[in-house]
Amino acid sequence: MMRSLLLVRDGSEAAIEKALLSGADALVLDLAMAATAGVTGLLQDAAKDGLPLYGRIDMAKADDLTGIFPITPRGVFLPQSNGPADIVRLSARLNVYEAEAGLDEGSMQIIAIAAANAVGALSMDYRDSTPRLTGLGWDAGSLAGAIGPRTAQDENGDYIEPLRLARALTILGAKAAGVMAIDTAYANLNDEAGLGRECAAAARDGFTAKIALHPAQVPAINAAFTR
Repeated sequence: MMRSLLLVRDGSEAAIEKALLSGADALVLDLAMAATAGVTGLLQDAAKDGLPLYGRIDMAKADDLTGIFPITPRGVFLPQSNGPADIVRLSARLNVYEAEAGLDEGSMQIIAIAAANAVGALSMDYRDSTPRLTGLGWDAGSLAGAIGPRTAQDENGDYIEPLRLARALTILGAKAAGVMAIDTAYANLNDEAGLGRECAAAARDGFTAKIALHPAQVPAINAAFTR
């Protein structure tokens, strides 16, 4: 069961070690970071032990995947999908990568953030995209930046209506596609109580996992999504 996906943007050995000890069910690695031999070894050992590792990749940079992964990941994490056509194109590129790397066709998964802008939020029908798709999520910060509201939250600290709609559409899109529904990250790293409330609400409403920005957020996320 995947409850927590920890974003790892720091490629140092110390940061990777902390991420591996966090208890996260999966790590999302920023492929822009340079991987030292020590980091590669840590990740290879983690993968052998069964920890799902995903490489974060933008569609604009997905034309040639040769040599982009320091190890063979469980799959790729797309931070912004504009609809199922993006997933179909990415799947085709993964077909090429798998053939070149000697991997079984279709073995690499795709997790996509489907509501990071207005186009993506309104293009949520992924039912016939690809069997590679294993999760759909939303990104409150990116979506707010894209649509330009005065604030992302109301006076009670709740998301404003457009963001709440995107949140709901993400749940429905994921359920229709038969994949994980992944809640947005909680940005305030110093608000443990707020994280707990948001996790509880997400689990209540049908999300099955949540993105973590820091290892310290993982325990609360795992607790909320453990049934």
